[in-house]
Amino acid sequence: MTTEPDSFPRRHARTQRFTLGAPRAFSVAPDGSRVAFLRSASGTDRANSLWVLDPADGAERVAADPRALLGGATEHLSPEERARRERSREGGAGIVGYATDTALELASFALSGRLFTAELRAGTARELPVPGPVIDPRPSPDGRYVAYVAEGALRVVDAEGEGDRALAEPESEGVGYGLAEFVAAEEMGRSRGFWWAPESDRLLVARVDDTPVRRWWISDPAHPEREPHHVGYPAAGTANADVRLFVIGLDGVRTEVAWDRARYPYLARVHWSEAGAPLLLVQARDQRSQLFLAVDPESGATRMVHADEDPTWLELFAGVPCWTPSGQLVRIADEGGARVLAVGERPLTGAQLHVRAVLDVSDQDVLVAASAGEEVPPSSDSPETGEVHVYRVSELGVERVSQEPGVHSAVRAGDVTVMVSATLNRPGSRVQVLRDGKPTATVTSYAEDPGLSPRVTLTEGGARRIPCAVLMPRDYHGDTPLPVLLDPYGGPHGPRVVAAHNAHLTSQWFADQGFAVVVADGRGTPGRSPAWEKAIHQDFTLSLDDQVEALQALAEHHPLDLSRVAIRGWSFGGWLAGLAVLRRPDVFHAGIAGAPVTDWRLYDTHYTERYLGDPAADPAAYAKSSLITDDGLSAAAEPHRPLMIVHGLADDNVVVAHALRLSSALLAAGRPHEVLPLSGVTHMTPQEQVAENLLLLQVDFLKRSLGLA
Repeated sequence: MTTEPDSFPRRHARTQRFTLGAPRAFSVAPDGSRVAFLRSASGTDRANSLWVLDPADGAERVAADPRALLGGATEHLSPEERARRERSREGGAGIVGYATDTALELASFALSGRLFTAELRAGTARELPVPGPVIDPRPSPDGRYVAYVAEGALRVVDAEGEGDRALAEPESEGVGYGLAEFVAAEEMGRSRGFWWAPESDRLLVARVDDTPVRRWWISDPAHPEREPHHVGYPAAGTANADVRLFVIGLDGVRTEVAWDRARYPYLARVHWSEAGAPLLLVQARDQRSQLFLAVDPESGATRMVHADEDPTWLELFAGVPCWTPSGQLVRIADEGGARVLAVGERPLTGAQLHVRAVLDVSDQDVLVAASAGEEVPPSSDSPETGEVHVYRVSELGVERVSQEPGVHSAVRAGDVTVMVSATLNRPGSRVQVLRDGKPTATVTSYAEDPGLSPRVTLTEGGARRIPCAVLMPRDYHGDTPLPVLLDPYGGPHGPRVVAAHNAHLTSQWFADQGFAVVVADGRGTPGRSPAWEKAIHQDFTLSLDDQVEALQALAEHHPLDLSRVAIRGWSFGGWLAGLAVLRRPDVFHAGIAGAPVTDWRLYDTHYTERYLGDPAADPAAYAKSSLITDDGLSAAAEPHRPLMIVHGLADDNVVVAHALRLSSALLAAGRPHEVLPLSGVTHMTPQEQVAENLLLLQVDFLKRSLGLA
């Protein structure tokens, strides 16, 4: 299949969805003198360099250039590093992550499995000769040492490259120190496995024993000469990795941290700052109870600071728990039907805000990201559909920091804030540096302009006021009803109806092929209220009910041809697309299921058990939400609708067994369908040609299936 070299699908793939060249991963020095960040040299350059900006005059300089440091050599990634990047959906190259000391003077990072440091004041970088392949190097708070992981061992070297030694080495195969286990990295948002003490004299180190975890084999059928590689995959209802935590001194002396690991096996969060003792958040396996624990680093004993219980589940949030500088616990909690910020035992927000993350904590206030609460009517000071804003919260009240309509986040230290803002009317994100709330500099973005402006209406549909986005072809000016394409994710942690330009680019491209595109964020998606998110407990199929309700409600006000409706999605959205054509062929006439979870018993523990429970204790919940169990296929209705199943053969998150089992079940049931296997592709599709042709093939399938010219 050929296409113009500058077509949208090609540019979309080449620019990694127009993210290359955009600045990201900001750190601010406590004295406000420096801002560090990553950015590649152009909108098609994958290799990130480490940059430093002076907030006083906005001057930028390169602190570390991966091409210079590697002498132009090709990067080589270890299997462990590839797995880490897959968990974080990292498609870039060069310096994809870095860590700094407290003063933001020394940065460390890994390149091609080698350890490098950069002096951020001087702008010089160098390699430290240590054994590799190096993963996740992190300077001590005082900048004197760098700790890192290599071959399952936690090692430390001084910042001059001397005295390298192992502080903890694996006792047997399957054991490792200092890295996050699969479910922590994939589902808990914890990508780290070690944390420095503020005094730089010891570390908290996770020990992960993967031995209990069931082994799965990921092969490449297109290359039968290659050996498959095995991965520990904790499928729902099966054993997790055994995770323990140790305080380890620079002299190698270790003390185990004690808590009831049998009752609370999940180590979800670790925080260690000058404001108090090390702080842990540990969860029960059913995620209905959790403890906030303070650690005595000398003895390893823990004391309970706070406990939470919830009859459905307890959500995890970025930035918490932590201490205020005065030693009060900061957390986000579901209380009184709202998602609130609590400091100590006191909620500082109420129903007006749905708090999503804590961004920074100071003596005066807490900086949070939040959307409008469910019961708050829109007003000039209240976010509209799809908006996320930055707020300062204190005992005196709540103040909105971000002003223009859009999606905002921030990084702050001292009096300097880096505000990242995306809006509907501007491509990409704008990054402003504020001092005392006033803009002093803008961080340059080299990301390409998509050359495509979404014609999008953000609205609500149905009695439940389901957040929706409706996109029409840019050249459409009549009132003739158009064939409809639903383009949802539709599940937890994946809001699609957002007030941001680039979020709607692919949907707009599909609209320009002759469709009215509808995106709906039904129950289960984040951003409205705890009850909204938790409505899907033990029944994912409510997500489909809301797609149907939104579609039918929008058809009353938009030119939608309900006799020609298709749906496409990826991952949870792929499952939703498969469910739509099987369960509701009266509504949906074609579907594209990309990397779908077809049997939730094959998905991981921490995610799946949170929503559907233990498959042994709650088999009905799994059967109802499955596409391939007896319940799932027997619920499939007539008539048969065209279904394309797309799956990467190298996917180690939603393994290709999901697609193959669905295809087998459909074949046994006499249901025609198409399968598109993607050789060498993981849960991401970073390969430019694959990503481009995947969009073109989907349009071809939709037009064939709906009988469009």
